[in-house]
Amino acid sequence: FLGTEFLPELDEGAIYVRATCPMSISLDESCELAKKMRTIILDFPEVKQVMSQTGRPNDGTDATGFYNIEFHVDIFPKKEWGRGVLHTPEHKTPKNKEELIEQMNAELSVFQGVDLNFSQPIMDNVEEAVSGVKGSLCVKIYGEDLNYAEARAKEIFNIMQEIRGIEDLGIIRNIGQPEMQIDLNQNKMALYGVTAADANAVIEMAIGGKAVSYIYEGERKFQLRLRYNQDYRSNQETISNLMIPTSSGSQVPVKNIAEIKTVTGAGLIFRDANLRYTAVKFSVRGRDMGSAVAEAQHKISQKVQLQKGYELEWAGDFENQQRASKRLGEVIPISICLIFLILFMMFRNIKDAGLVLINVPFAIVGGIAALLVTGTNFSISAGIGFIALFGICIQNGVILISVFKKNMNNRTQMTQITQISADNMNKEISVNPRYPCNPRSTLEDAIKKGLRTRVRPVIMTALMAALGLLPAALSTGIGSETSKPLAIVVIGGLISATLLTLFVFPVVFWAGYRNHK
Repeated sequence: FLGTEFLPELDEGAIYVRATCPMSISLDESCELAKKMRTIILDFPEVKQVMSQTGRPNDGTDATGFYNIEFHVDIFPKKEWGRGVLHTPEHKTPKNKEELIEQMNAELSVFQGVDLNFSQPIMDNVEEAVSGVKGSLCVKIYGEDLNYAEARAKEIFNIMQEIRGIEDLGIIRNIGQPEMQIDLNQNKMALYGVTAADANAVIEMAIGGKAVSYIYEGERKFQLRLRYNQDYRSNQETISNLMIPTSSGSQVPVKNIAEIKTVTGAGLIFRDANLRYTAVKFSVRGRDMGSAVAEAQHKISQKVQLQKGYELEWAGDFENQQRASKRLGEVIPISICLIFLILFMMFRNIKDAGLVLINVPFAIVGGIAALLVTGTNFSISAGIGFIALFGICIQNGVILISVFKKNMNNRTQMTQITQISADNMNKEISVNPRYPCNPRSTLEDAIKKGLRTRVRPVIMTALMAALGLLPAALSTGIGSETSKPLAIVVIGGLISATLLTLFVFPVVFWAGYRNHK
């Protein structure tokens, strides 16, 4: 019944919006679109200021084009939402940041063909470094044929649209850049006496320019490039009329020796581990990441079949969660085994060490119940809280079992003293007041007296940890999201562990030693 995630989302006090436009968009149109989107975002009274960036950063560390627009949105503290100058009658004040993002998404979705992604400034950089794409989570399709990979990506996109909690869906496209393709016909070139080198040289010089010499200015050297005027290379028709020299000294237009057509080619080719890939990026909101991704994996595995040589991989936060959960699954058993070894060295018998370890499930019950009641997802932070709980529960078990064994030993000693006194009726028996066990005390008496003397240490140990973590469990400020699951687990686990240790563990101990002589 618990949702799962890698780590709770840390509130950074800002929103990072990424808008991915069609690859063929011009710089002027992209800047105009960024201006319109900034105006819409600033209309929200919760927004303090917006800064946008079109294209790649100034240092060139992020290879992208004009189609990529990013917005850094600073928002006011949540306690100021809906009050004072920030309040407008026609605006519905959101309850939290997630609802504010939903409202922004609805307003910005009016721009057709634009994929939106909502994150936070630091989180966006971390997510991109982990997943390799501009999104928190993604499905990567590895393979050589980009057209085939994008077709499968569209299928995955359509499937994931129907899954609850999946938001910010978008395809990270390789193909999308319009280009003119000139295919030289070798037979026609042989007929006119045109070599491929001459044809390529003229086309290169006319369209892109070709270096023909150098210009020197002192110690500096510059290329002198030759290029046709705009009028002779502005469209497909003018380019088809470019004249190519032949071996006979005449000239022939390009359209006579080549097929000229406009196609949609690759604007970027994304690679990971030297393999081409196409990706579908997405985020999860309003649902835990673990169940949302699990549902998507199940549906995609049933409906999408890949050819040989193509692979599907899930990356991003989900990858981190799987890796961390696997490591946690290795660490916890090792920790319990080490604890058992230390207990065995302490008590010098397996029974007592095993009885103490029974306290561990007592803590797990309360920790899971606390997560369920508070609606908190199980994360690595909560997992660490369970490990901390184990130590406290083991300590309480050691405290109780030590006093139980001590009282049992005192009972045995007093029984021996009674037998001796029966042989010598005139000898006075002195009993140590620190061990008020009488000769007829039973195992039940040893347990009851041990509980009476150890209730205070057990409760004080639990209260010290619970009260110390109570502020973290109740806090709502920036940065509290990471420590909150740990505190909730420890407090809930201590409540159940304390009660079960005091009421159930003595019964378990009695069952283990009722036949003890």
